Amino acid sequence: MNLHQLRFVREAVRQNFNLTEAAKALFTSQPGVSKAIIELEEELGIDIFTRHGKRIRGLTEPGHEVLKAVELIMLEIESLKRIGKEFAAQDSGSFTIATTHSQARYMLPKVVQAFTQKYPKVRLSLLQGNPHQITDMVLKDQADVVIATEAIASIDGLISFPCHQWEHVVVVPAEHPLLKSKLITLEEIATYPLITYDSAFSGRNKIDHAFALRSLKPDVLLEAIDADVIKTYVELGMGVGIIAGMAYDAERDKNLLAIPVGHLFGMNVSRVAVKKGAYLRSYVYTFIELLTPTLNRKLVERAMSGEKESYEL
Repeated sequence: MNLHQLRFVREAVRQNFNLTEAAKALFTSQPGVSKAIIELEEELGIDIFTRHGKRIRGLTEPGHEVLKAVELIMLEIESLKRIGKEFAAQDSGSFTIATTHSQARYMLPKVVQAFTQKYPKVRLSLLQGNPHQITDMVLKDQADVVIATEAIASIDGLISFPCHQWEHVVVVPAEHPLLKSKLITLEEIATYPLITYDSAFSGRNKIDHAFALRSLKPDVLLEAIDADVIKTYVELGMGVGIIAGMAYDAERDKNLLAIPVGHLFGMNVSRVAVKKGAYLRSYVYTFIELLTPTLNRKLVERAMSGEKESYEL
């Protein structure tokens, strides 16, 4: 049994059981991958994959258990590699953050600036996507941390911490009728066309749920993944915008006014998460501390070690 065989099994699954694609991903030959897998099955005395002729089609029942073990082993191997890099260079390396557009655009700039000043030799990358895409990046070791709304708290395989609390705001042009309301209601908002986030972003489920509870069906004219796009169309007078409060800046958005609506849609919590069992380099802990001053390395290490102590804002 060797590591190459384990890598071949894992990659075959990742490539939807296409050995040709698995071989390409690992820069080797398809016959070599097939032979290595067969030799591993013979050594273990079980079939890992179901087959139709020479093609593999899926995992057998014991194959599922083998895959779990392979993933754990490969995770430990990656951790060993990272330990080596950590001790070889404490203040340099690469650091990849997976996050949504709103977090990258509005919450992270000052944190990233402080981090790069502290670690100028670290190559920092920001990967953007919806919550499902970015959590997948961390689970597949394509990113070190993920930052998104509270949805990531329920993802198996991640350890997450709250880092920032925020509420939605309604954005409208100056002199809009909604500005006259002392305490804006869902019924009032629902009388206008809405421009807001795509269903995968920034607490959209809370917005939909609030309207549904009141049996209201708002006219969602436009959905976008970018608050700047939403604000642009609100400025054109096409409708009322609902965005994350962090995305509104009175100086920058001079043509718009914001109405806080946390009382209607509830408060939201942005979270930072890392993969369970991952080895975190020193500067990753520093980044988390810069992101969330109430967090520290000791608290993160406790959670990583399996302690169930809860931490909330």
